[in-house]
Amino acid sequence: GPRIGETGKFEGDFKVQKDAPYMKKRLEVWERLFKQHQKKLESSPSKKIQIELPDGTVKEGTAFKTTPMDIATGISKGLANAVVVAKLIYKEPVASLKQCVAADMDDEPEVAEPEGGEESVLWDLTRPLEGSCRMELLKFDHPQGQDVFWHSSAHILGQAMERQFGCHLTIGPALESGFYYDGFFGPKNLGQEDFDAIEKQAAEICKEQQPFERCIISKDEALELFSDNPFKVQLITNKVPDGALTSCYRCGPLIDLCRGPHIPNTGRAKAFAVTKNSGAYWLGDQKLDSLQRIYAISFPSTDLMKDYKKFQEEAAKRDHRNIGKQQELFMLHATASPGSCFWFPLGARIYNRLVELMRNEYRLRGFSEVITPNMYTSSLFQTSGHWQNYRDDMYSLDIEKQEWMLKPMNCPGHYLMFDARVRSYKELPLRFADFGVLHRNEASGALSGLTRVRRFQQDDAHIFARPDQIKNEVLSALEFLSWTYKLFGFEATFALSTRPKKALGSKEIWDFAETQLRAALDEFGKEWSLNPGDGAFYGPKIDIRLMDAMKRKFQCGTVQLDFVGPIRFNLQYRKEGAEEVQEGDAKAEAQQAAADWQGAVEKDDKGNVIWREGRLKAGFERPVIIHRAILGSVERMSAILMEHFAGKFPLWLSPKQIMVVPVGDKFNAYAQWVERQLMLHGYYADSDTSGKTLNKKVREAQLAAWNYVAVVGDKEVADLTVNIRERDVEKPLGTFSLAAFIQLLDKQAMPSSQPFRVFEAFEGRVPESAGPASGAAAPAAASKAAAAPASRGMAPAAAAPAAGVASLQQRKQVPKKFAGIVVEDDVEAFLENHPYVKGFKPSQQDAELYSTLRGSNIPETPHLRRWFEHMESFTRMERESWPAA
Repeated sequence: GPRIGETGKFEGDFKVQKDAPYMKKRLEVWERLFKQHQKKLESSPSKKIQIELPDGTVKEGTAFKTTPMDIATGISKGLANAVVVAKLIYKEPVASLKQCVAADMDDEPEVAEPEGGEESVLWDLTRPLEGSCRMELLKFDHPQGQDVFWHSSAHILGQAMERQFGCHLTIGPALESGFYYDGFFGPKNLGQEDFDAIEKQAAEICKEQQPFERCIISKDEALELFSDNPFKVQLITNKVPDGALTSCYRCGPLIDLCRGPHIPNTGRAKAFAVTKNSGAYWLGDQKLDSLQRIYAISFPSTDLMKDYKKFQEEAAKRDHRNIGKQQELFMLHATASPGSCFWFPLGARIYNRLVELMRNEYRLRGFSEVITPNMYTSSLFQTSGHWQNYRDDMYSLDIEKQEWMLKPMNCPGHYLMFDARVRSYKELPLRFADFGVLHRNEASGALSGLTRVRRFQQDDAHIFARPDQIKNEVLSALEFLSWTYKLFGFEATFALSTRPKKALGSKEIWDFAETQLRAALDEFGKEWSLNPGDGAFYGPKIDIRLMDAMKRKFQCGTVQLDFVGPIRFNLQYRKEGAEEVQEGDAKAEAQQAAADWQGAVEKDDKGNVIWREGRLKAGFERPVIIHRAILGSVERMSAILMEHFAGKFPLWLSPKQIMVVPVGDKFNAYAQWVERQLMLHGYYADSDTSGKTLNKKVREAQLAAWNYVAVVGDKEVADLTVNIRERDVEKPLGTFSLAAFIQLLDKQAMPSSQPFRVFEAFEGRVPESAGPASGAAAPAAASKAAAAPASRGMAPAAAAPAAGVASLQQRKQVPKKFAGIVVEDDVEAFLENHPYVKGFKPSQQDAELYSTLRGSNIPETPHLRRWFEHMESFTRMERESWPAA
């Protein structure tokens, strides 16, 4: 029969056919095994149990008789029809919870341990309860209910694939949006007609309302049940220990290895659609058999399917690959460099602005940018452990008979820099940031636009901290991340992933680290959830998922603790109170201690030592490393932002900021002059000096998503002004002096969490402004200044205040823009020594004055201007929350 041979590939006969003979044979074995299972359940001791519902109601039941569906039906028929799965917390020991070993490639534990130490488990609605418990009935709108619904639908898809083509199924998990199933189809390549046939077959399966049945079987029974599917046989052989039990489910003629749980029957899926397909490899290994992966989606109502299709239409319009092509931002070349992006000039502007945003924040937040090599000898990655665990995903080169590798991450290089000299506790935290180019050998079938590439950069940082600094550093990282995502208009969710089964390091270290992360999350003040056992092997982490304008979720940022890196690289710092030892004495002491030291050793397949644990010197301690990323991959974040903004970027990020349009050829010179002035002030501008009509020029600029269109003609040339139209605003904004227009742009320029070139107060005092001549040559005479065009930062058609004029009362006498403002104090004079209008804390009075001044041009007196710009850094919700002074 069919089998997996010594090469790891399929051997034997395979024939594409409907209702293949193995299905009938498998069903006969199932009937026998299922009868045995039912007989065991019927012999289970029954007793009275209590089922507590979320509202405190307690229902009576009988163990091994009462099901969650019985409880739901007793409440209402509508609830019974809508509920997908039950979530239980047993109040007494239940042996079946850890009875089975999963053989479906899902390594997640059957039970989850939420905060508080209680084990929760998802339970089939038709599976009898086995003890007293607390129960929550989950519908499709609950994330876990959705996951179960789509996992069950994957079985519907798998059955349609088997019945239509007789393929060998491998794995079929639920995804965040839908599900897929991989199948071995031999030499057959599926086409659109085949996908239509699968979809039609799936619809029939749903109409049949086939019940899902659960059965517990031994390893030998599983091998008999799936003897005709060599892929399932391999899973059972490798994942289920001898003598252990595993679980499987049946719906109709499909029988599959599965931990469950599932919906009551296939009829719960009222709408089903095949969405796409792709290639895959068995076990993800390119050396093994090629599989065909079919993706699909299902819903409990046709209305939800309609909403999904509308969403997909909008998502297609926003697809970053289409936007990139339409706006000429980037390209990907299928043969020259697959998986690597070519950034055109306009795309490079977006890329560089994102990097510039991070660099500005690094300066404010105490990070030091470093530059590290792009490739290293493989020995470095043997030390880090990447060579042993990640080698197939790295690019290697043979240089002078020595193996080198392109770096897939920055951390090992940063570890070497930390270890370049003896470090003191006083230097910590030490924050290294890097935008180094990274390469990862992604499978060709996994490449997808900018979201999955082989060459990329990320805003990578590693913080070397003392254990007592963990909480504050993590809190700062969370605040940094939250500020950045809020800037883009993203919502974010936070989850703490705790110690996994295969964790390195003592439980005490893990407990301490998790306590620090919990404290940071609590102090951060945002809602967070727990992912028990989902931490990295080297430390717990905080998973951050952003949600874009389309309500899609992405994981880009991360905050991870690492205890393993410092051990593998023998990183250490001198503790407080430890005495400095002379170099000669230190060497002698180290040699003596090394002779007595027996650390861990790691060897390769040939028995060669590739890593040896280093000794921690007396008076020294190992740092904790915090891996931190905000944007993650700049390429991936660029793709997310292209789709989030639908190609219409905010001004500071936009590659096309101002298009200058002359009304005729004779104004081309002025248009080009305006273009250059905007460039000199730091903005991306272009001028359309073609022979097209004015309306066509303006229309094309608007369709090309320029933020502003500046129209110039006779009047504008005479007055050195521009007539402004804003993107997606129906009416023109009107005529602006060039200085006033730049002032408008400056308000939307590169954001920062704290304004630059603004003095902070020291003990309530702020240095005096140097005046308008600071940093630049002052005009030779006042007459020249009066004759010149308005300078940047000054209001149009208004003279600058005379030197020494600082009073807001005097400013109210200039134009009428401040008329009617009532203030008790001379605000300008007060702000000279205070950051806010009522002292050292923001108050409702700050919010009210800001709201009054907001419709005017930026105030020109130095302290009021500094205060005004500071107010702009707050959100409206933050200003509304300030108390009255």
